Amino acid sequence: MHDPHTLARLIEVNVPLFERFLDGFDEGNRAAQAPGCPNHLIWTLGHVSLTMHRMSDRLGGSDEPGPLPESDFYTGDGRGGQRDRYDTEAICFGSTPLPEPDRYPGLARGRQIFSDACARFREETLRADHAKLTRMSRWGSGEQAVGDLVMRVVLHNATHAGQLTDLRRGLGLKRVIG
Repeated sequence: MHDPHTLARLIEVNVPLFERFLDGFDEGNRAAQAPGCPNHLIWTLGHVSLTMHRMSDRLGGSDEPGPLPESDFYTGDGRGGQRDRYDTEAICFGSTPLPEPDRYPGLARGRQIFSDACARFREETLRADHAKLTRMSRWGSGEQAVGDLVMRVVLHNATHAGQLTDLRRGLGLKRVIG
């Protein structure tokens, strides 16, 4: 059940499925919000990237958050404002996406940060042995085996891809499925 190659394959398959929903977004609409849709695209890219990095820390054997790539993230006051990096407080669980594009990286940079987070998540999964994958780890208010948390994070990405489907519809972008 916790085979690192199978789990890594889940991540590999998830990436292009998620990325298909990025079609049609550009610098002008990356922070656009639609009625009834809580998140916008550029926040979503940062949020799932941060989550994958936090999961990668667990795959490395620690429940404590490790250092994030300084080229991609900084810890600010939650108001953002850097064109090339995400403020972790502006994209973390419980943060409120703001329809102000200058608070977030540009779209190409957001996509690169997402790609790098996916690659790290996959590589850490492949490196994890049985002991690391079966270790119990805190996540939210509960505990799960790290291998189960890998699947949970892949499903977390899928949940946000579903939100992007709704956002696309709300913004009048063309369908990417069907």
